[in-house]
Amino acid sequence: MIKAVIFDVGGVLVRTEDHSYRRRWEEELGLRPGEAEEIVFNSSMGQKAQKGEISDEELWRWVGKRLDLGERLGKFRNDFWAGDVLDKEMVASIRQLRPDYQTAIISNATDALRDTLSNKHGIADAFDVIIGSAEEQIMKPNAEIYQRALEALDRRAEESVFIDDFRRNVDGAQAVGIAAIHYRPDMDLNMALKRFGVKVKESER
Repeated sequence: MIKAVIFDVGGVLVRTEDHSYRRRWEEELGLRPGEAEEIVFNSSMGQKAQKGEISDEELWRWVGKRLDLGERLGKFRNDFWAGDVLDKEMVASIRQLRPDYQTAIISNATDALRDTLSNKHGIADAFDVIIGSAEEQIMKPNAEIYQRALEALDRRAEESVFIDDFRRNVDGAQAVGIAAIHYRPDMDLNMALKRFGVKVKESER
């Protein structure tokens, strides 16, 4: 029986729905489409930030130097996130899961994760456990990060279900025995959860 529902953040709870801000910067800086995301997320420094080897601030200082932004770094940084949208309906559904189910996050993210969830989005209180890769110094799909979430929740793998937009992270959860849902923006997540026996209440609108 499922007793804990675990969510990814980027691509699930928060999605980039307007890429125009990033694309304008890429055109201005002579980058190919999508290269800004590659630099911030998938470069060696982006990966180090998500592993907790450098801070979020150190990452952005490096981005500024890498792109020769100078005093424009603050504007670039703000614009980079400007197209991101919090799925408020999903958050409302998550809140409806409690107290019948524990809720948690496992996110590959820099050390800014908790501040972002608490102060930017105001949703940290919707989760019993927040596991960030920078704090744990382990990234999905490494089995250990899922095990740490289970330990923090005091749940067995078979009592949990995990939602992520990357197939490799879904596979990583399944490899340790956690039920998992490969999330897509056009899917009915509540219906997918119901298939695992999760009793989803309709969120109030």
